[in-house]
Amino acid sequence: MNLLLFLFEVVGVSLTGVMAPGPITAAAIAMGARNRFAGALMAVGHGIVEFPLMILIILGMDKILKSASTKIVIGFAGGLFLMIMAVRMLISLRSSEQQEVKVTRSGPVVAGIVLSGGNPFFLIWWASIGLNLAISATGFGIWAFVLFAIVHWLCDLIWFSLLSWASFKGSVLLGPRNQNIVLLICSAALLVFGLFFIYNASTTLMKLL
Repeated sequence: MNLLLFLFEVVGVSLTGVMAPGPITAAAIAMGARNRFAGALMAVGHGIVEFPLMILIILGMDKILKSASTKIVIGFAGGLFLMIMAVRMLISLRSSEQQEVKVTRSGPVVAGIVLSGGNPFFLIWWASIGLNLAISATGFGIWAFVLFAIVHWLCDLIWFSLLSWASFKGSVLLGPRNQNIVLLICSAALLVFGLFFIYNASTTLMKLL
């Protein structure tokens, strides 16, 4: 396989992970209702976690990411953060002024960092599928690995930017009432993801006891 074909594979595999519904998707839509650039900023936060992680898994950190103790800690921490974020959004629905403050208070960049680092499935993806891609990239040389990292992140940037832009445009056209509906749906999704993360962490913990 030549490098160009490999990069096409990277785009295809990356998009299947990026476009899958998840907490960052819900947050990009929710924050995008008030800030059209929220998705791009979340991608920056996502990259702050992702770029160092790519290097670490090449150095052998994938074994740590696959460990039960790591899944438990990240599952509980990530689940708790998602639930807090969901409750914040629900409280913010009381008024449009409070809504803007509450939803954007932590900032899209911080949200991108925490929602990525606190998502056990994101880390497991990198410890398995992402690791295989990274190893294949190193086979072409160090610059190919750098190119692979950039191409993968650009998939995140483009998709999250599209989500927040579409959410912003939709909110402008549909009005405040429908903005609240979007936020209600997104906050419910974040709450479900949070509970799911905690449930999985609890199940893993019970198996170890």
